[in-house]
Amino acid sequence: MPRRTSRGRTAAVIASLTLLGLAVPAAADASQPASGLPQGRVFMVNPVQSTGDQTLVDAKDSAGAVPDSAYASVALRNLDGGGGLSGRWAYIRSETGAPAAAADAGRYNRADDQFEQVMAYFWVNEAQEYLQGLGFGSELPGANNRAQPVRINQWGADNSFFTDKKAEIRFGKGGVDDAEDAEVIVHEYGHAVHNAQVPGFGTSPEAGAIGEAFGDYLAVSVGEHAAAVRGWPRGTDPACVADWDSVGYSAAPHCLRRIDGTKVYADRTGEVHADGEIWSRALLDIRTALGARTADRIIVNAQFGFAPDTSFRDAALTTIATARSMYGTGAADAVRTAFKDRQIPGIA
Repeated sequence: MPRRTSRGRTAAVIASLTLLGLAVPAAADASQPASGLPQGRVFMVNPVQSTGDQTLVDAKDSAGAVPDSAYASVALRNLDGGGGLSGRWAYIRSETGAPAAAADAGRYNRADDQFEQVMAYFWVNEAQEYLQGLGFGSELPGANNRAQPVRINQWGADNSFFTDKKAEIRFGKGGVDDAEDAEVIVHEYGHAVHNAQVPGFGTSPEAGAIGEAFGDYLAVSVGEHAAAVRGWPRGTDPACVADWDSVGYSAAPHCLRRIDGTKVYADRTGEVHADGEIWSRALLDIRTALGARTADRIIVNAQFGFAPDTSFRDAALTTIATARSMYGTGAADAVRTAFKDRQIPGIA
């Protein structure tokens, strides 16, 4: 049976990330000229985040439910020239509606099945470009630097997951279709990154929680980066993950989960999404202490040393050692403090 790792649904309302003022690293291909490249129409992360409007609702995929101001035109980089949405870092397959044509990608809206295909291609490519910009695939080992297979709406249900069968990401439908929210897309891509680094990652409850946490953290990192380099508006707290996807099942301000919570190790419940909020807060604290580029290079590079069934303790010790080897004692101390603050056993 394929291993399914879904995005899950928990939420908390804690403090804001907007006061942190963190710098973000440049993407590997951000300077690639957009002239001559196919243009795609996408959400600027998601419409709740870009507009700040917490009253938006799905309205059965109605185009009129979301204002035009929530969309942006973006260059679709790294396509293979075959006319569809296949390229160096992603290839998209749809189970509903005709395949999107790259030449038409700039005219779709959320009422079109093809819009989700464009979203999936752009944001998977964006996530890998972000990792490339950190040095993965050049200075550092590649982290899922391959064409990631993605299926849209295959299961006809409001759930999305990464499966190690064919190493695919699959996005469901129902309510806000999952591939309409960039943070859901990038969260699932985080699972693909983990699996590429450590095949079969997530075979223990704590490893599963680390996987969910990294997916949430990567979603915020990539979304913040994309908004910063393109000058997109941000009307909500970026520590909240998947504001748009969660409008149908969370109270305003809408949130799937947060990465700035106050949970510590003793707050574990055994549910991986809930327990992941312990680890994601530690990752955010590393980012706050060291800055986005240094933190994310450490966080992702450390994951190559994780075991499939790693514990919080062992993963934390590996991350501390990685920080020391890459940046010295000061960085290692900052990482240690982040995990110590979460009261992870064995971190003193």
